[in-house]
Formats: sequence, C-alpha cells, structure tokens
Amino acid sequence: MNLLYEKYKNLKIDGSWIGLEAGAQTPYFCTPIGAEIIGWDNGIHYCFIKGFGDMVFCVNPETCCDYNVYPIARNFCDFLGLILATGNTNILQQIIWWDKKRFEDFVNSPEEQEWRVRPEVQGALSTIRKKIDVAPIDTPFEYVKAIQKDFDYSKIQYSDEYYEVTGIENPNGTNTSDKPLLEFEPVIIKVIKAYRKNDKD
Repeated sequence: MNLLYEKYKNLKIDGSWIGLEAGAQTPYFCTPIGAEIIGWDNGIHYCFIKGFGDMVFCVNPETCCDYNVYPIARNFCDFLGLILATGNTNILQQIIWWDKKRFEDFVNSPEEQEWRVRPEVQGALSTIRKKIDVAPIDTPFEYVKAIQKDFDYSKIQYSDEYYEVTGIENPNGTNTSDKPLLEFEPVIIKVIKAYRKNDKD
C-alpha cells in the first residue's frame, strides 16, 4: 500500500481540475497487467504497476509516441510535485513527444495560464501543497525526460487484447498480426441447370 497515495485520497480533492479524477472506470485495451489506477483525465489514466514499486505511469489509448504506457514519476510524491509545477497532468502526459520549446510554449499559452488561475485549480493545488507538504519539482520537463530515457519498456506486460488491437506480435507466442477478424465455415454452392420441355438435350 502506498501510504502517501492513501493520504491524498483521504483529502477528497476534486482531482478533475488537475487531470486526476477519481473513479472506477473500465480499464482500456492498453491498461497493463497489474495496474492500480489512481486517476483519470478522460480516457488517459495514471497508475502504479505491480512489480515497479511506487513508480507512476501514464496509460494513453491515443498516444502520439511509440508507447501506450510510459513512466512519468519515480514515486507518488514526485508525481504530486510535478503536478504542482505544471498545474495538471495534461502537460505531463505530453512531455514524452515534446521538445523543450513545445513544452514552454504550451505552459505559457494564454489558455493554459487562464486555466491554472481558476479558483478550483488553485484550491486543489493549495490543498496538496499544505496538507501533504509536497514541493513543486523545479525542472519538470527534464525530470520526466530523464526517467523515460532510461526505462525498459519491454518489462511492461499487457493482455492478449492489447496485441490484438495494436497488431503487435505477442511475446507470449500468439501472433495476432495475421489473424483474420472474422472466420466462417466454407460455403459450397451447387448450380443446377433447369431445362424446359422444348429444350434439346
């Protein structure tokens, strides 16, 4: 059990304002085996994965990179520190395919600045800062890039459904890339010529 995460849950924060909404939604095809989902931002969700300690992962069904699942924090404390630094998880989940300029342009965009100063957002961030005593990560972009660069993605385990949907070869031995979507029994059609009485043989 992650004690800091349990403490966060007990605060009853409305995480929807920071991209970490609570709820028991149905996992997606790419939700890894052993995942403990800790929050949602529409279809994107965040989780711990059994076997990876306290590391926090992003699960992205419509990813713009080569991975549907990727790490964004070494532990839940750092995860909250990253949220305090950026204002929400939406920024964190996109760092994997951004360069520094795109990151800074997005963070400093008028729309993002307007969202961050909303009372509901500030209230959630303030509660995290005061009740859990977490400090913002000074360099969120560099932090996330570093953890993703050194991570071995081959260790994440997926269900058979993941390989069926993506067409990626299943390392467990079931290759679904050439599997037809539907299979039918063969149909034999017999054509019988009909003769009228006045037809010649």
